[in-house]
Amino acid sequence: MNKGINVALSAIFLAQGLKILTHKTTTGKWDWRPLFQTGGMPSSHSAGVSALATYTALETGRHSIETALAVVFGVIVMYDAQGIRRHTGEIAQLVNDLDEDIELLSGHYPDLLHARRDVELNELLGHQPAEVGGGALLGIALGLLGYFSKK
Repeated sequence: MNKGINVALSAIFLAQGLKILTHKTTTGKWDWRPLFQTGGMPSSHSAGVSALATYTALETGRHSIETALAVVFGVIVMYDAQGIRRHTGEIAQLVNDLDEDIELLSGHYPDLLHARRDVELNELLGHQPAEVGGGALLGIALGLLGYFSKK
């Protein structure tokens, strides 16, 4: 397989694995679910695209079209991860809270009919800027490691 792909996928998988440790650090509890969830520290999206862009820049030169593609692609992915996807998660949280509020009100007003959803909306969709930055730093380090380990 292409070394750049290996470097990028390794960064993604490592970042997902590190989410278990950061979850333990913040909550004090071991939980394997962050391994399979979006959101959290570090951003695996950022780690993957940063590793690919770093490796590509070192392999093909900073003036190559491949580097330009990898960098622009990476910027778009990281912007989306901390912008649009994060805001979607915040909206999901508001909808879930609203559903709880309506359920509470319907108990006080029997003529207000409300059927609670069985499953809440996923609130962990995007990243805070620090999570994106952490993923980017991890990706850059792995891109450098991947490039210099081939010699």
